[in-house]
Amino acid sequence: MKINEVGSLYSSLEGVIRKTEAGIELLDKERFKNEVLDGLVREAVLNENREIRGNARWVIKSCAAVLGIVPASIQGLYDAMGRGDVSGFTVPAINIRGLTYDSARAAMKAAVTNRVGAVIFEIARSEIGYTGQRPAEYSTALMAAAIKEGFTGPLFIQGDHFQVKSAVFKDNREKELGALKELIYDAVASGFYNIDIDASTLVDLDKGSIMEQQRNNFEVTAYFTQYIREIEPEGVTVSVGGEIGEVGGKNSTVEELKTFMDNYLMTLKDKGEDLKGLSKMSVQSGTTHGGVVLSDGSIAKVKLDFDVLEELSKVARRRYGLAGAVQHGASTLPDDAFGMFPERTTAEIHLATGFQNMIYESSSFPAQLKKEIYEYIKDNFSKEWKEGQTEEQFIYKTRKKGFGPFKSGFWNLPEGVKKSIRDELEERFTFLYEKLKVFNTEEIVNMWARYIDVPYSLDAEIKMA
Repeated sequence: MKINEVGSLYSSLEGVIRKTEAGIELLDKERFKNEVLDGLVREAVLNENREIRGNARWVIKSCAAVLGIVPASIQGLYDAMGRGDVSGFTVPAINIRGLTYDSARAAMKAAVTNRVGAVIFEIARSEIGYTGQRPAEYSTALMAAAIKEGFTGPLFIQGDHFQVKSAVFKDNREKELGALKELIYDAVASGFYNIDIDASTLVDLDKGSIMEQQRNNFEVTAYFTQYIREIEPEGVTVSVGGEIGEVGGKNSTVEELKTFMDNYLMTLKDKGEDLKGLSKMSVQSGTTHGGVVLSDGSIAKVKLDFDVLEELSKVARRRYGLAGAVQHGASTLPDDAFGMFPERTTAEIHLATGFQNMIYESSSFPAQLKKEIYEYIKDNFSKEWKEGQTEEQFIYKTRKKGFGPFKSGFWNLPEGVKKSIRDELEERFTFLYEKLKVFNTEEIVNMWARYIDVPYSLDAEIKMA
């Protein structure tokens, strides 16, 4: 049934929910989950009417709260890791670029089956752009997936690589800072209580000293830390991450970590307030986002320096009380690498492209839709086709940009196709959760991750829709 007006939306929910002055009363949990939710999240994402989208999102998030699904900061858990009270696992941070509701369902189902609490769901600034998923939409899809699969408790939603664009920053510093502040504001308002500030793009290795190389990085990271502390909801301490080495660049060093952190903390202190600082530090240890693609479209083997990761994690914890080092670009690593992360005390790893690859390369994915997406990519992004690249290399690097323009195509896939892809993804998530040793972390998360129920505003959801 197509919803054309807000009244029709609530009529379709009659007997299942009741809208009251206090919010939403959930009358029939099973009907909501089994008969209503799939259609409701679809309206929340695809309906052309902003008011309808906003109302649908508000209903989903309000019902999620009733069912014990609460966006949360991982700060308390990471503080415990920094003190040495918690150890033995590496938290996976999962980027979902497309087929978001179904991909999240697969991750949530694997988490519920294996009692996984230590898992983050994230989206990067760049991904928000090319997938057409603003924070309010993304968090809604995650909460709907949690409802569908029975995932309860703290839900860690993260802004990944909220990155400073170096060219824009150089040309107009205030414009770039303002654009990122606007994104951070929307993200926090949407339940993103974990934000990774990436000003590593501003590191200038041509400068004479490490301090000058890192100056823009630590000053901008401190600037955004202060801003986040100003806008975070009362009772919530947003987990803020920093980054000292750009992924794909030179490997990070202990000296760089110390220089960044010492000057970051001094800059934060100079602001005259007792502000909570970073919870973790992203570093470069040999990976590249998406992996290095060979001429036949396969991925080259990566020389990942686990000694760098382990040493940086050790210094981050012992000297600064951080959870440890964070590894980016990990989803395309060989399977035998994942067990090394908890062994080397890595706090968190970020996983993205591998799940995108599984969707596109699934035997269930319709060949016609894939053909249409690839033709669109070749027609619209030909300027990104580098000299010497094979078509396979170009498509592999660029097909992520098909998720936004073909969003409705992904959402409209037959249920049988989506079910097959969900099953494949669930198997992969289960494998990763096991290797990263986050099975049975529900109780640990509930013990350390403080979370509160922040009321949802219908007006805000409509405004952000």
